[in-house]
Amino acid sequence: MKHYIDFHEDVGIEELNYLLDIAADMKKKTKTGIEHHYLKGKSLGMIFTKSSTRTRVSFEVGMYQLGGQALFLSNNDIQIGRGETIYDTANVLSGMLDGIMIRTFKHSDVTDLAKYGTIPVINGLTDDQHPTQMLADLLTIKECKGDLKGLKLAYLGDGNNVANSLLQACAKAGMDVAIASPKDYTCPDKYVQQALTDAKITGSKVLMTTDPYEAAKDADVIYTDTWTSMGQEEEKAMRVQIFKDYQVNSDIMNTAHKDAIFLHCLPAYRGYEVTEDVIDGPASKVFQEAENRLHAHKAILVNCFLND
Repeated sequence: MKHYIDFHEDVGIEELNYLLDIAADMKKKTKTGIEHHYLKGKSLGMIFTKSSTRTRVSFEVGMYQLGGQALFLSNNDIQIGRGETIYDTANVLSGMLDGIMIRTFKHSDVTDLAKYGTIPVINGLTDDQHPTQMLADLLTIKECKGDLKGLKLAYLGDGNNVANSLLQACAKAGMDVAIASPKDYTCPDKYVQQALTDAKITGSKVLMTTDPYEAAKDADVIYTDTWTSMGQEEEKAMRVQIFKDYQVNSDIMNTAHKDAIFLHCLPAYRGYEVTEDVIDGPASKVFQEAENRLHAHKAILVNCFLND
């Protein structure tokens, strides 16, 4: 069974290059009007307990372009929202669908779906990880910079699910990665150790620091995310104060390479984690990055559905 749940465990180093290649190929086919119905007759169930713009649109349109169909399932649409067990849900959906994509809070809900079901499961986001975003990020960096190996990505802000997955993805790709977060908001050691393990193989470097300028120095990519994730709204005022020194602004961009690009998984809040002149400036590739969610997710779908 081919799942896409954890970037460290589910994506091999060579497999990563394959995924990026087929994503690029399907993007080219889409742009030139060439049909690529690799998943004709296949169906994807999309479970959302966390709302999303990019995740829903990219997977739904992606299945359509691949010749299949996607079904949107919110908490109000399925019995899992009324207390049905993951075990029962996994077995019921396995008998009707060809795959499941779930975007939710608890990471264990995703792993349990894979454990009890008999079809591929894709992690559309949990509080711990955001692996589908990573493939779109790497595709965007490769389009802008060429070969990924040897590049440096600096992430500034909360050591959240995006930061955890960036550690995993950059180390797999042979990219140096620097994470700058306040002391009490850094990434869990589990993800740091995973990145260090892969970095020994790929030759990349991993830096964990509280200094945003140390992280950004000579970076090829500057990355950030919202300071207040879904479910943390009551902490917003406190988090604005904690993360104010980690804002991506012109000073940070000037610390990076002159041709550094800026990425953000969106949604973005101008004036908080990033200034308007950066996200709307020439270095910003956030909308190219967002579009690449479509093509990256199609690559994930094809890889899971045709290799299960």
